[in-house]
Amino acid sequence: MKKYLLGAAMIALMSGSAFAGDIGVSMANSDTFLTVLRKGIEKAAADASQPVVIEIADDDVNKQLSQVQNFIAAKVDAIIVNAVDTSATAPMTKLANDAGIPIVYVNRQPIDVDALGEKGAFVASNEADSGTLETKEVCRILKEAGKTEAGILVMQGDLANQAAQMRTKDVHDVIATPDCAFMKIIDEQTAGWDPVKAQDLMTNWIAAGHKPDAVISNNDNMAIGAINAMKAAGWDMKDVVVGGVDATQEALAYMKAGDLDVTVFQDAAGQGGGAIDAAMKLAKGEKVEAKVWIPFQLVTPANMDQFTSKN
Repeated sequence: MKKYLLGAAMIALMSGSAFAGDIGVSMANSDTFLTVLRKGIEKAAADASQPVVIEIADDDVNKQLSQVQNFIAAKVDAIIVNAVDTSATAPMTKLANDAGIPIVYVNRQPIDVDALGEKGAFVASNEADSGTLETKEVCRILKEAGKTEAGILVMQGDLANQAAQMRTKDVHDVIATPDCAFMKIIDEQTAGWDPVKAQDLMTNWIAAGHKPDAVISNNDNMAIGAINAMKAAGWDMKDVVVGGVDATQEALAYMKAGDLDVTVFQDAAGQGGGAIDAAMKLAKGEKVEAKVWIPFQLVTPANMDQFTSKN
């Protein structure tokens, strides 16, 4: 089991358990974006002299539930969860509520978000904006290029994740509007947020004869995988509009090279800091908003320099 420790939390591990005063954090995995989120949690905790114990669930729902149970048994002051499966959060919420321990979900919206109670909160960016900003910009670029009909491929994240569901819905909602109705979905499939899976998926699409005008991806990692597959096939990236979400540093490098056309900045560090702030306030008995939104921002080649080193 991977663990990341800060301050007094090192003493906690050496003694075999966490202790009162800690905030326990369970992260779904250590992908590019979530690593930045974890570092945001660590920095905010260090700045506030708040001990934390961070564990990685390795995309295992049962492991994450066990981590939450262990945090409760250790009587931590609060728990932060980046959910492995957003449809499986209710048992964790109930365990925390029954123990009287505040629980804060971060980045991935839990299925029971409207029933977290007075000691619960959700900190993230509003996914109704992410795929919407991305798809509207893809639409604008295609229209500017004179397209009157455009075929698009949609790469979905993990379908057990609310963000993947919402970002895909955003795509459908935008292309249902009169301004963007010229865009038609050729196919949409999941690549599980993963660049290697996305490269394989794009390679399969190419082999099937698909030649899209745009590839709209639920995140940057998959957009990068799609780009790599298209370049390996000898395609000119000027012929395909590619969009992603997160504005990771790797994605911005692809944008600088002219391969990625649009992404959406999701403030991972801001979400991490917001989660720590909410957890600390709830632990003190203070009230916080049930949903704390950290705004998304559209990123294009025209403004990308503003986002260098942010994620």
